[in-house]
Amino acid sequence: MFEKLQDLIANELSVSKAAIKRETHLQDDLGADSLDAVELVMTIEEEFSVTIPEDVASNLRTVGDIMNFLENNL
Repeated sequence: MFEKLQDLIANELSVSKAAIKRETHLQDDLGADSLDAVELVMTIEEEFSVTIPEDVASNLRTVGDIMNFLENNL
């Protein structure tokens, strides 16, 4: 699942897959802005067939946060 998430983030944010680790911060490390974050959430929802509530999405700051959400909700 992590590798699939890495691929999604790398494609969505146009960054190297190698730069994406669990502790990677989406904004600070990868330069994601609020629009990037919304698009990334929509892509993750579609790819993993999951709904991420808005209040949860706004707290997904690291790749690990996203992984924890997916592990607990799939």
